[in-house]
Amino acid sequence: MKNLKSILLSSLLLLFISTGIYSQDAATANHTIVISVPEVALLDIEGGTSINMGPDAPTEAGSPLVFSGNANTSLWLNYSSIVGTTVDATRNVTVSISNGTIPGGMELKVTAGADAGAGAGTMGTSAGLITLSGTSQTIISGIGSSYTGDGVSKGHNLTYELSLASGSYGDIDFEDDNTLTILYTITNN
Repeated sequence: MKNLKSILLSSLLLLFISTGIYSQDAATANHTIVISVPEVALLDIEGGTSINMGPDAPTEAGSPLVFSGNANTSLWLNYSSIVGTTVDATRNVTVSISNGTIPGGMELKVTAGADAGAGAGTMGTSAGLITLSGTSQTIISGIGSSYTGDGVSKGHNLTYELSLASGSYGDIDFEDDNTLTILYTITNN
């Protein structure tokens, strides 16, 4: 019996020792974390949904319509962009007339001002004054990973100017009122 007790005690002691050896913690441990950054390309116009423009009527017989002084600066272009380092490393914003036509004898132009500085990152650069048409034209280029801030006085101020097309005064028609839809699109390069 004493021999059986010794064997059982020895077996239990070996079981505890072997369990203790396998369950001990090491001096270090590790795990992984996967960080996924989303691609972002968002664009918005702030400051209203509609603007009205038109030349001023002359106040003296023999004088033309007055196109100067009718610029509108109420709208702001905001964007958020996250780009890759090799694919789509920069983005552009294009502008076009997607619906409607400019009344005869006139031109509609737009300029995007420099970024107002309310955001951070690689902001785009304005292409300067653009005469709007149905063809998409780049108005802001070189946008990297950035954000402009959201709202009026953030991003790029849009200045619209209505002017007389060269040599087209005879094409002006007071019944030629048109509603235009101006389309801005952020695109990958």
